[in-house]
Amino acid sequence: MAYSGKSYVEHVAIRVKDIRWHINFFREVLGMTVREIDGSEDAPRQFWTIGGIQLIADPAFEGPEGRCAHLGVMTEDLEAALAEARNWGVVEMPQGRNWLRLPDGLAVELIQAHGASVAEALAVQPRA
Repeated sequence: MAYSGKSYVEHVAIRVKDIRWHINFFREVLGMTVREIDGSEDAPRQFWTIGGIQLIADPAFEGPEGRCAHLGVMTEDLEAALAEARNWGVVEMPQGRNWLRLPDGLAVELIQAHGASVAEALAVQPRA
């Protein structure tokens, strides 16, 4: 039986050569707010905005291939989603059982939502 819960993309992780430039762009041009920093403000390894962007410092990256590191998907019922993923033959990744490698190589991080957060996010009408 298919997963009956709901989910949404909570963040998209993107590799960037110059993380400071990207942080400044999203802050100063788009007014996006920091949610979390891995490392110091002066030398961040990773940076998350409220609204779903995760920047990963990768100074040696030459892209554009492979720029998307993974999709973070918030789900109502992590255990049920993982059970359904096993039915599809999806491979678990070394990061943990909630990290899945899809057949084309895309990495997906499943995140357990709390309360009605998925329903609230899905109720947003971005083009209304």
